[in-house]
Amino acid sequence: MLDKGDLQVPVMEVMSRNLVTVQPKETVDSASKLMKDRGIGSLVVVKSGKPVGILTEKDIVAKVVAEDTKPSAVKVSQIMSSPVKTIHPHESIEDAAKLMAQNKIRRLVVSENDSLLGIVTENDIIKMWPHLIELTREVSRISPVSPTTSGVQGYCELCRVFAYDLQEVQGQLLCRDCRER
Repeated sequence: MLDKGDLQVPVMEVMSRNLVTVQPKETVDSASKLMKDRGIGSLVVVKSGKPVGILTEKDIVAKVVAEDTKPSAVKVSQIMSSPVKTIHPHESIEDAAKLMAQNKIRRLVVSENDSLLGIVTENDIIKMWPHLIELTREVSRISPVSPTTSGVQGYCELCRVFAYDLQEVQGQLLCRDCRER
């Protein structure tokens, strides 16, 4: 069972510090080569040293390859995911996981006082806590579904599973399964 204290580890303990960046004016073909050469699945897009977007493999496949567009004719700024979601290095892994789930993203840029420090990904978290893969799969499974219930979305305070229909019971926000126990 996951101890709540496990998720209170600060993001800076698990983030990747080898941040690879690209300018918005670069072409997708050069960005793709950089990703291939570095063996990474995303690049942080920066302008004047500040993050303005993230370019992922998914962006390239969905917005360039699937559209049969020539990568050398497309600028990174045209297909990057923006705006960038950031997190402070002292925030907890739990906070990072919640932010990722709420925004249906897998990466957060780590910054402090407008300085880029690194990136934390869903994979970074799962490397540290492999048993969380079940949680991320549950979130992935339910994410495409639009909630039709009236309740709060978040993590159940008893079983720690993400749910769209949390309701307060005796001062705790509980999912349907925990309420029915």
